[in-house]
Amino acid sequence: MVRKPASMYRNVRQRSYTRRKYMGGVPGSHIIHYDMGNKNTEFPVKVTLVSSEKCQLRHTALEAARITANRAMMLGAGRLGYHMKLRVYPHEVLRENKQATGAGADRVSSGMRAAFGKNVGTAARVSAGQKIFTISTNKEHFAKAKNALRKAGHKLPTPVRIVVDKGQELVQ
Repeated sequence: MVRKPASMYRNVRQRSYTRRKYMGGVPGSHIIHYDMGNKNTEFPVKVTLVSSEKCQLRHTALEAARITANRAMMLGAGRLGYHMKLRVYPHEVLRENKQATGAGADRVSSGMRAAFGKNVGTAARVSAGQKIFTISTNKEHFAKAKNALRKAGHKLPTPVRIVVDKGQELVQ
């Protein structure tokens, strides 16, 4: 069965559904790392990717954005030239009422009868102005960090903006 588009899960339409203790069969998160790069050094410049709207970010979109930003920073600043942190965790469990398709599906499918749905993935609820990614780096790698966050923002289903948190006087 084909995966549904991200626009189906982007908007917050229902109550929070997070108690995994009571539900079985929740798929695991695809996110591998939350801290990347050099975790031991304090860098003077912090660049942050901030959400502009309230939405839900699926774990697959967060992992795609993380891979894109991490690869751009690894190539630009090297393994020890940055520290990147993913600041949201996908707690929300997403459900889907799967419908059978194809020939003879009308005899198999029960339509909207008992349509609570099965667990299909997880998402992080993000409010407007919430930080999603933060990259700490030196001032010579500031442009690379900003570009990495711009690329990561293209993978997310919400409008985002890039904010310089610390070291703004160094960058200008």
